[in-house]
Amino acid sequence: MKSAVETLNPTRVRLTVEVPFEELKDSLDAAYKKINQQVTVKGFRKGKIPARVIDQRFGRGAVLEEAVNDALPKFYTDAVNEGELNVLGQPEVDITELKDGELLAFTAEVDIRPVIEIPDYSGIEVTVDSIEVSDEDVDKSLEQLRDRFASTNPVERAAAEGDVVTIDLEAKVDGEVLPDGVATGVQYTIGSGELLDGIDEAVTGLEAGGEATFSSELKGGAAEGKTAEVTVKVSQVAARELPELDDEFAQMASEFDTLDELKADSRKRLESSKQYDQATQAQERVLDELLKLAEVPIPEKLLAEEINTRKHNLEHHQLGQMGLDLAKYLEIQGKTEEEFDAETKEQAEKGIKTQFILDELVNKEKLNVNQEELTEHLMRRAQSSGMSPDQFAQAVVEGGQVPMLVGEVARGKALAVVVEAAKVIDTNGEIVDLDDEDDDEAAETAGAADATEAADSTEAAADTEAEEKTEDKAEEKADKNEA
Repeated sequence: MKSAVETLNPTRVRLTVEVPFEELKDSLDAAYKKINQQVTVKGFRKGKIPARVIDQRFGRGAVLEEAVNDALPKFYTDAVNEGELNVLGQPEVDITELKDGELLAFTAEVDIRPVIEIPDYSGIEVTVDSIEVSDEDVDKSLEQLRDRFASTNPVERAAAEGDVVTIDLEAKVDGEVLPDGVATGVQYTIGSGELLDGIDEAVTGLEAGGEATFSSELKGGAAEGKTAEVTVKVSQVAARELPELDDEFAQMASEFDTLDELKADSRKRLESSKQYDQATQAQERVLDELLKLAEVPIPEKLLAEEINTRKHNLEHHQLGQMGLDLAKYLEIQGKTEEEFDAETKEQAEKGIKTQFILDELVNKEKLNVNQEELTEHLMRRAQSSGMSPDQFAQAVVEGGQVPMLVGEVARGKALAVVVEAAKVIDTNGEIVDLDDEDDDEAAETAGAADATEAADSTEAAADTEAEEKTEDKAEEKADKNEA
């Protein structure tokens, strides 16, 4: 076999392959055997029809077509390996010559990973938010904890903001009660905004037994989008009572004996959270600067597939779970379809560039992923998917997606290398040290998360079927688990 590679552009090549006919012998034998099992010729036992009879009855062309279809993948793969190409997606194959007994020639155009020159990233400098936890932040945290331990007690007075009212609802459209427009015994906190628009104003000032009617646009149900006349009747008004902030509360709400200890712990937790946010912000901004420095050409076909994959995942997975379609989503977001398409394209481009350059960094820095790192990453992915680690791991293995997870971890490590080399300054002008053990762990974890976020579905665009298989298996197992 002879092959030659022609570079069409930085991300696409054309392979020209010539195969001597004798190299088709195994495929020809297989073709005759396959046809033998499919046809019947009078005077011959099934599977024992001579090749010359098959040629006479069914045509030599049918045999050649079957043989070529069988042999092409192997010859294509051999040509790719010979050319040391890193191909993306499926090739466009064109048989240019087929001479029976002499020669098979074909061309194959395919996208390839571009050759990327890693820029000098040691001069990258970014600014991040400083880690400052104020007394107000601690007080807010304690108020949230206090709110979780609030109790409610019925009161004999008019309902006010913050009260919990027990209500019955009846919604009518054009004078008729909707099939799904009646609800009884609903508990609602006035001012929470968790029910219909206009209900806060309607129930405020009502006592138990009071009733009011208001108009509201329905956000769901059979009459979604229509304006309904809603009657609300209050059966009980209850006041929320917050516990006192004292040592007794600290003992009830935590493992601490005093309020001062609880406050100190809250401050420590807030500092850790801000520290993690700072590390995440650092790697996000360093990544943006790295992408600005690097010249990364993008295969057009891969970009189109990546855009389609992102749209498919949004419409059929994320929005579907929320009961929304794309039109309703865009309405809620206040975006036009053109704006959505432009944003999706921009995100897809960033995802592809991120994966290409971080993968190149992995190779350049010779970064490896050990079993412990892979297991930790798998645990995080399982948690975000709502599955147990064992279920998620099995779905990944069955879907053939272990290399994808390894790639995610490796890209996170590559990004952490760049962040370590960059100069990170906070808004107070202080240099941020991300070399501490806790900071380093946060930065690497955040790096893996952001690299995954930006580049996760790029491999799916190159091999969508394999990734969808993993998703389907994961969903199937989740469904079975729920059942």
